[in-house]
Amino acid sequence: MKRAAAWSVLILGMLYFILPLIGMVEFSLSMKRGIYSLEAYRVVLADPRFRQTFSYSVFMALMTIVFGVLLVVPTAFWVRLKMPGLRPYVEFVTLLPLVIPAIVTVFGYIRLYNTSSWLPLTGTIMGTNLLLLFGYATLSLPYMYRAIDTGLRTIDVATLTEAAQSLGAGWVTILAKVILPNVLVAVLSGAFVTFAIVMGEFTMAALLNRPAFGPYLQLMGANRAYEPSALATIAFVVTWACMGLIQLVTRLFKHDRTAR
Repeated sequence: MKRAAAWSVLILGMLYFILPLIGMVEFSLSMKRGIYSLEAYRVVLADPRFRQTFSYSVFMALMTIVFGVLLVVPTAFWVRLKMPGLRPYVEFVTLLPLVIPAIVTVFGYIRLYNTSSWLPLTGTIMGTNLLLLFGYATLSLPYMYRAIDTGLRTIDVATLTEAAQSLGAGWVTILAKVILPNVLVAVLSGAFVTFAIVMGEFTMAALLNRPAFGPYLQLMGANRAYEPSALATIAFVVTWACMGLIQLVTRLFKHDRTAR
C-alpha cells in the first residue's frame, strides 16, 4: 500500500512537470495549421538576432565561468587551509545573491558606474560588458562556491599542500596542478550551472542594454506566438544538456579514478 502511494505521488509529480513541457513543445510544432512542423524553429534559427544574442550569451557564460573559477577556487582553498574560522562569514556572503534581487544589484551597478560617476563603465561597450560579467558572476556565486567547497571537503587539502610544498611547488602550481585536478568534477558542476544561469538571465542584461539571449526571448514572447515556444524549448534543451553533462563528467571521472 505504501509503495503504491509512493509511486502515485511520483507519477503525479512527473505529470505536473512534464505535461506543460509537452504542451509547449506541441505548440511550437503547430505553426503550420493541421500538421506538425519545425517551421517555428526554422524561423528562429534563421533570425540574425537569435544568432547574435545566443553567441553573445555563450561567450559571456564562458567568461563568467573562467572568472568564477579564478575567484572561487583560490578563495575556498585559502579559507579551508588557513582561515577555517572565516568560513561561516564567507558562506554568508556567498548566499547574499539569493537574498538580494538581481534588479537591486544591477541598479547599484548603474548608480555607481554611470557616465557621471568616478568610474564611468557604462559609457563604453567593454565597460558595460564587464559590469554584466560581474553581475553574472555574482548570481552564480552561491552555486559555484558550494560546488567547489564540497569538492574540497572530499580531499585532504592540508596534506596535499604540504606534499607539494616539500617538492618545491609554489602557490600557483599547487592550485593549478594539485588542487584543481582533484576538484575538477566540482568545478565542472558549478560551471554548467553557471552556464545555464547566464543563458536564461534577463534582468541584468536588459537593464544594461546588452544583446543577450534572455532579453531576446522576452522580446519574442511579447510579439510572436509560436517562436517563443521554440526558443523556450531550445533554452530548456540547453539547460538539461548542461545537467546531463554534469552527470556524465562525474561518472567518467569516478570511473577513471577507480581504474587508477
